[in-house]
Amino acid sequence: MPVSQRFVLATVLLLFLLQSLLLVSASIIDNEEDDLEGLEELLAVDQEEEQEKGGGGGGGIQNKLSEAEILRRAQKIVVELSNENAEKVALSNAAVLLLGYAPWCPRSAELMPKFAEAATALREMGSNLVVAKLDAERHEKAAKLLGIKGFPTILLFIDGSPLAYRGGFTKEEIVIWVKKKTGAPVIRLSSLDAAEEFLRWHQIFIMGYFENYEGPEYDEFLKAAITDNEIQFVETIDSTIARLLFPDVELDKKFIGLVKSEPERFEKFDDNFEEHRILQFIEYNKFPLVTELTELNSARVYSSAIKLQVFIFSTPEVVDGLRPLIQDVAKSYKRNIMFIYVDNAQDNLAKPFMTLYGLESEEPIVTAFDNRIGSKYLLEADLAQSTLEEFCNRFLHGTLLPYFKSEPIPSEKAMVEKVVGKTFSASVLESVESVFLEVYTPWCMDCDATSKQVQKLAEHFKGLEDLKFARIDASLNEHPKLEINNYPTLLLYPAGDKSKPIKVSKKSSLKDFIAFVKKHAKADEDRGILEKEEKKQEL
Repeated sequence: MPVSQRFVLATVLLLFLLQSLLLVSASIIDNEEDDLEGLEELLAVDQEEEQEKGGGGGGGIQNKLSEAEILRRAQKIVVELSNENAEKVALSNAAVLLLGYAPWCPRSAELMPKFAEAATALREMGSNLVVAKLDAERHEKAAKLLGIKGFPTILLFIDGSPLAYRGGFTKEEIVIWVKKKTGAPVIRLSSLDAAEEFLRWHQIFIMGYFENYEGPEYDEFLKAAITDNEIQFVETIDSTIARLLFPDVELDKKFIGLVKSEPERFEKFDDNFEEHRILQFIEYNKFPLVTELTELNSARVYSSAIKLQVFIFSTPEVVDGLRPLIQDVAKSYKRNIMFIYVDNAQDNLAKPFMTLYGLESEEPIVTAFDNRIGSKYLLEADLAQSTLEEFCNRFLHGTLLPYFKSEPIPSEKAMVEKVVGKTFSASVLESVESVFLEVYTPWCMDCDATSKQVQKLAEHFKGLEDLKFARIDASLNEHPKLEINNYPTLLLYPAGDKSKPIKVSKKSSLKDFIAFVKKHAKADEDRGILEKEEKKQEL
């Protein structure tokens, strides 16, 4: 199978089978008449609980609560819909954010807490948005009516019209997307208090500083804010506010900068003020120096505009000690190479990559993938700043040799020679004999029967020095000159020209196989296979 196809297959396997999280939610709506009354009563009770435990204070409440308690309260804010009330709630309110899920779905289970936390944040911001969830498997009628076709699905209903979700999957990303679609795409700040409150809620954002909210550059800024679905845009004409948000701001007539909660916290936009260039700037800078791969962000990571990606496989404990080293190297390759950390404990994230590379999950392991050409690479030296720096430099400039997985070189000889990735060139391409090669995989249904035929064929031609039989397990071995996507595959590499192997029908009988070898042996006059085989039969 070609390398690029294997990577796609590995990506599909990244769905990890987590046990479903406990979904604690109150049944808020009993019938169509008290839909909103039940929600209001619930929120009022929840506010009373907060005041009792928090002493009436504001911002410190969540710090005093356990994580489980915060999640419990967040889940209570999300309205549970059913076949009876779903249509009325979704279509009769000004704005409804709906999550369609299935209890058995691991992605639903991972998204549910983030969705509930987003509901809490939106409520604390004063949003009148109704946030709801629907068990789409149990309430199939409602799911079909509202347009939920998979799990999980997020839809935003504005005055009854559904809008498909196009944002990220963290609490903040959900909040930003919803606010952009239900309000202004850009938040305008005119006071320090408002700016400080904004910083309380947003860890990543785009700041625009303009002398006046007008002009062609400002128009392009607005267009980018409307188009982008993931990052909050904020604007100001106050230099004091601009410096609070972006301390290193260069006060000119116009300025755009990206702010993140990372070591490289501030990124200045230094290109032409055009919508596509602003969006490109965001795309190349929105990820942290080292992005942790999760099930929910995997699609965004793989589809990133940064096509050169370096993966670090390790445990959280080990990677914490390595993080400063990795970040130092990553700073030198911002916008060129994306650095991604994969937790080895997350078996369904790490194992497909280990299978793709034919490696055991030792730690730490550093690999690289070029999404432009589908080539993969491996850091075979110990991980240190110097080795990682050299690896990334050669990766960026295209001087790294691609990595092809291989089993260990076999020590035992057999009638049908075992070929591995490391011996393919010497055993097949560079050998003086003609080579009859069987390419198989352990999971192939037809491979076992074909292997028995090849074994019999090898026994029939036993003793011929100019012909050998070999087999290679394509699930564990790769070579750039061997790109196979059907198994089993039988190939004859004639001694005269190994560049164009002859494909052999796997449906042939043993008699047909023998005739095939004789035919192509006869065509090679220098070898004399046919003559030797006939003498053998005479004996």
